[in-house]
Amino acid sequence: MTMRGDRPGRLRVVAIADADSFVKWSAALIDSAPSVDPHLLLVKTPLTVSVAQEHAALAGTGIRPEAVTRLACDDIAAWLAKDRPDVVVIGGRGPFVRLVMRQIDRVAPRPVVVSGLPGISIPAQRGAAMYRKHCDLMIVHSQRERRAFRHLAQRLGLELRLGLATLPFARPTRPSGGGTDLVFAAQAIVPREPADRVAIAGILRAAALADPSRRVVVKLRSRPELGETETHYERTELTELLRDRPDNLVFSHEPMAQALANAEGLVTVSSTAAIEAMAMGVPVIALDTFGVSKTHLNTVFNGSGVQGSAEDVIARRFRHPNAQWLVDNYFHAPEQSTWWSDVEQLVSLRRRGLLPPRFVPTARGGALHEAWQRKAVLGREDRSLTGAVALAVGAPLVWGILTARKVLGRRGAGSWFDDQTDITVTPARYQDPIVRPRRAALVAID
Repeated sequence: MTMRGDRPGRLRVVAIADADSFVKWSAALIDSAPSVDPHLLLVKTPLTVSVAQEHAALAGTGIRPEAVTRLACDDIAAWLAKDRPDVVVIGGRGPFVRLVMRQIDRVAPRPVVVSGLPGISIPAQRGAAMYRKHCDLMIVHSQRERRAFRHLAQRLGLELRLGLATLPFARPTRPSGGGTDLVFAAQAIVPREPADRVAIAGILRAAALADPSRRVVVKLRSRPELGETETHYERTELTELLRDRPDNLVFSHEPMAQALANAEGLVTVSSTAAIEAMAMGVPVIALDTFGVSKTHLNTVFNGSGVQGSAEDVIARRFRHPNAQWLVDNYFHAPEQSTWWSDVEQLVSLRRRGLLPPRFVPTARGGALHEAWQRKAVLGREDRSLTGAVALAVGAPLVWGILTARKVLGRRGAGSWFDDQTDITVTPARYQDPIVRPRRAALVAID
């Protein structure tokens, strides 16, 4: 393929992201592509990573500090028009993807647009597909996810191009051996209920007291006291619940790969860190104490052989996954990961004028609705009058919609209550606030 301008043999690939997990995913993804000239744009939103989070997310990649640019959302189009990348990878929550796509719609020549999710994506969610339907390619990370999103797209009547990749930060290594830490991969929204989070704290405290000679490490993604945020909003913070803790129960903000290098085993409810651990040969417990359901995002571990109870955690009875489960879930053969060849084909089609751009249509409700969508992503970074008006008008309406969803629910095949399928055709029952912290009044919904 003949490459453009002064980049012979290399495609210019720019990742655009804001929140920690998406920065980690998009940077690792473009770093895994062969023969590329990579760059990372960090867009200013309430979720944008701090410098320390940025360094942790980029650890292990070849992306240099000078290949990272921080900028405002409104500057994206001009930056891309000047840089003229071949490919843009958007890493962010659904409303962020839509907002960035509106910027890309203003760019000529238009790059190929790729998006995806930063980890385990079972169940395949309605919002994930709907927000990314205007991208040229959506990345999934397992055979099972590809089947699920194909099924979901069919149910929703969407044309969704899917590219299969290996989770870019789950690279197989030899088992480290000799580690003694019990590493707990904390999650902001799983489990969600305050009583369950209190129970998590109790399990970790009990595990630490069971063997004071070995550490229990709670791996965290942000330091709120330093103004850091993460992708999801933690309403009941484990750090608060564990203020009173044994000396061998510690908090860590180091990159997950470093934490796992000293691990005897990893414990989580549904974190993608379980896949990272498996890749490193570190045994796992997928905690099923709070149930196995779509709402806990842990049905993916059914049949894995790594599910375990609180008693298993306290006794450190870690497990290795079943080989058959691995093949279908994130450890397919490398040659089956065709996402990059898919991207190259799309670039070739775009250059020959054979790939029509997928423009984001005007929002139903017009300018005020679009102002709401913008404000929902940018929060305080949006200082426009229309954004303020949209917030005042829209926030009560959105809270009403979410309350109705929670009270009424939607049951049946493919719903959040149907744990026998790998898709959700109904909207999410809960959404994170975008304006943070604490008494947030703004949420993003599909």
